[in-house]
Amino acid sequence: MTESLLPVDAYLVESLPEIWFGVVLFALGMYVVLDGFDFGIGMLYATRTDEHERETFLAGFGPVWDANEVWLVAFGTMLLAAFPRVYSRLLADNYLLAIGFVLALLFRGLGPELREQRDDEQWKRYADYAFIGGSVFAPLLLGMLAGRWLFDGATLPVVLTGVGLVAVSVVTGAAFLAAKTEPALAAELRTYGIGATVAYLGGVVVLLGTVVLTDAGGAADTILSGPVAAVVALSVAAGVGGSLLARRGQYRAWLVSALALPTLLTVLIALLLYPVIYPPTGLLVREAVVSPLALNLVTVLGFPVLLVVLWYFKFLYGVFSGPIEGEGYGG
Repeated sequence: MTESLLPVDAYLVESLPEIWFGVVLFALGMYVVLDGFDFGIGMLYATRTDEHERETFLAGFGPVWDANEVWLVAFGTMLLAAFPRVYSRLLADNYLLAIGFVLALLFRGLGPELREQRDDEQWKRYADYAFIGGSVFAPLLLGMLAGRWLFDGATLPVVLTGVGLVAVSVVTGAAFLAAKTEPALAAELRTYGIGATVAYLGGVVVLLGTVVLTDAGGAADTILSGPVAAVVALSVAAGVGGSLLARRGQYRAWLVSALALPTLLTVLIALLLYPVIYPPTGLLVREAVVSPLALNLVTVLGFPVLLVVLWYFKFLYGVFSGPIEGEGYGG
């Protein structure tokens, strides 16, 4: 008898379930980082009254926003492929939040598209409302969905997680625009970015303190652990350091520091989850993962695709790495 090309009863490597847990959270983190600054641009768009500045903001995210949403699809696909029980429970238990999030994404995407269809002030105003509203509610509802995943429905931690994602999106949106626009506009944007940084870091402290006091989702002991403390300390360092860089006009360095905040937020989510992958049921990573043969097959077929996607994004952001020109929405 010939041996099977893929092991049937054993993983390709013993830690493959944990690797896939990391890959799923990596895809979520990429989405929060990349589409997060798109949301931030949409929220900051509400502060603009000058038409040229509005066109500049739209041009800033137009070439990349739909590509950024690939990571949302990747997150859902990977979660379904590796942890189907978690995928089904997460959506079933949070159906209204998930639908609300999708609708917010729809309005966020339609707003700029519709705005370009008619040269009518009222039409443009309604399109702007859709764009701004979707940009606010999408991160709010996504954050609340993550909070429900982490904290088993505890109301205050769930709301604080949503508000925190809104705040960090403003930080990354302001930093992204400041790094790609003229100095006068960048100087104004840094005010919003620094304010949002203070709000985000303060919100994280309140959130973690609330979880410790209420033991929401059974996460109190994890929050008091060394790894979580290190992530919080790094977040404070990134936030404070980024604000100082912004004040000095070093906007590209500020952007790097700002993007570290949602990255560290994703690491925090991973620390709060593992080894449990769905706290409402206490389901562990190794209990929720698919069979060894299925996971081996997904690994062999999926990892090359992931590498291609990563290369594509490196290419995409290299092409659009220059300054923004206010020539309208390019999506």
